[in-house]
Amino acid sequence: MKHKGNLHEAKSTEGGEARLNPTEEASPPSAMDQERENKEKEIEALKKKLEEKEKEAKDYYDRLLRTAADFENFKKRAAREKEEWTKYANEDLMRAILPFVDNLERALNHAGKTENNQSIEEGVRLTLQQLLQTLSRFGLSPVESIGRPFDPTVHEAMIAVETDEHEPNQVIEEFQKGYFLKDRLLRPATVSVSKARPEHDA
Repeated sequence: MKHKGNLHEAKSTEGGEARLNPTEEASPPSAMDQERENKEKEIEALKKKLEEKEKEAKDYYDRLLRTAADFENFKKRAAREKEEWTKYANEDLMRAILPFVDNLERALNHAGKTENNQSIEEGVRLTLQQLLQTLSRFGLSPVESIGRPFDPTVHEAMIAVETDEHEPNQVIEEFQKGYFLKDRLLRPATVSVSKARPEHDA
């Protein structure tokens, strides 16, 4: 009986290699392998979430830059508007005063055509001069007209006069002075403009 047992043992190892039990060949993954797989999935999920957060952060940063640029533009625009308002704050006042200037100029012209009004003329002239000097300190300045080429941006033509004494399109008479408030036209000058006489056939 002992001999047969040895024979059975020899057959089981015949070929120099012992065969594994079928249950050992199909053994399930170990707990360590499962844990490693779970960790890899967790890492991939974290990478994906990190990419999403980086994209969100970039979007927020871009929005921040745009908001900062918009705010800077707003500050510049507000500063320009404030400067312009300060610069032209006296515009309505100047418009209200100009009719008085006109009346003084008319009185001065009338006094010059009347005898024995030298003292009145001097008084009006001095008043007008002082008033214009005061207004000039606030930025009021006259539009140059007489002898200048007609400029529709600052002159308003009332009539055109045929003449040989002036080049065509010259301002030859001023009915009412025009004025600037700093670099803004307060009102145009009303003028007459020269034009060439028509050529007649001989």
